[in-house]
Amino acid sequence: MSLAKDIDTPENILQDVIFPPGDLYSDEPQLETYLHLQQMMLLIKCLDWLWRDRNDFFATGNLTIYYSPRQRKSEDFRGPDFFVVLGTERKPRKSWVVWEEDGKYPNLIVELLSETTAGTDRGLKKQIYQDTFRTPDYFWFDPETLEFAGFHLVDGQYQPLEPNSQGRLWSQQLNLYFGIYQRKLRFYTPEGALVPTPEESAESEKQQKELAQQRAEKLAAKLRELNIDPDEL
Repeated sequence: MSLAKDIDTPENILQDVIFPPGDLYSDEPQLETYLHLQQMMLLIKCLDWLWRDRNDFFATGNLTIYYSPRQRKSEDFRGPDFFVVLGTERKPRKSWVVWEEDGKYPNLIVELLSETTAGTDRGLKKQIYQDTFRTPDYFWFDPETLEFAGFHLVDGQYQPLEPNSQGRLWSQQLNLYFGIYQRKLRFYTPEGALVPTPEESAESEKQQKELAQQRAEKLAAKLRELNIDPDEL
């Protein structure tokens, strides 16, 4: 029976339709494997670190998106493995409730394929994200097989993205590339640089300081060989 038929009369509204509160908790199952969990956390961590000075986005994963104010018990919600909403307040949320968020849907969604979810991710979910969410950028990635594809919404229809010479796919919404690095889906800048995790960034900074220290020590030793006091320079 269609929802339209369900709500033809006030009696049907009262009997069949649940009007939920706005602070709904997420209702998502655990991710399929540890690989899927690692991948989701990696995407969140990298984007949060890259945009650490921004407060106009919400990036999360495995969190329910409720998108019908006439919420039924098991209808009209989805829980993407990773999604980003732009132009919103950066704050913790129990779930993403569209009617409490100025009608905003995700600007980008990434689904992590598995044997049990791949068919739905390539079919039903893709259709919902295209026709109902109108999400501009949709990607999927399989952490096991490394299957990777992306789509951009053009005139209401998802069009496949063509990889660049490095095999990366461009996200217009994030102004970043997606690419595979060490069997993980990662972000790349428009210039092609890998977007680091906070840990990778800290390690890189440490290495740069160590190299600078080594160069300084070599220079000081060379000056001493020439009977020049480095402290007098």
